[in-house]
Amino acid sequence: MPTNAIALSRLLIAERTSLVRWVASIIGSEPAAEDVAQSLYIKVQTVEDHPPIVNKRSFLFRLASNLAIDHIRSARRHDALFAHHVNTSHVPSTEPSAESRLLDQEKVRRLAAVVETMPLRCRQVFVLIKFDELSVAQTATRLGITQDMVRKHIRHALQICHQALTGDQPA
Repeated sequence: MPTNAIALSRLLIAERTSLVRWVASIIGSEPAAEDVAQSLYIKVQTVEDHPPIVNKRSFLFRLASNLAIDHIRSARRHDALFAHHVNTSHVPSTEPSAESRLLDQEKVRRLAAVVETMPLRCRQVFVLIKFDELSVAQTATRLGITQDMVRKHIRHALQICHQALTGDQPA
């Protein structure tokens, strides 16, 4: 085995972690970077002694960069080649059906009507937590009430909403 190949192999083993990180930063994927590192090891085995390599570390990182770019180009070609041949006719749609959308709209209308009938403080707490996405502490501070009262109001509001949607009568 040529001395350049031996020296580069040893350097590759010593610098493997940095090389994988370097390649991953180029490719954007750690598993793909590992694949490139394997290809790099094979490529290093074929390096000849002539011309002599002065800066082996620089040479190794340049070779890794080139292999990473080759990997990206190959992935793009693969994606372009197979993107046009994907048959999605057998894949179910993730869109809800028209019936589901109508039922959901009706639930939203019922909930909006129920929220309007809630006692004022209960409605304020419900809106701040569920729509404005405030925490219990933030809601308590804003309304000037205790966190326990906020929890009590939100529990009551959720019970009212549940009863409206399920048709259950209060216990």
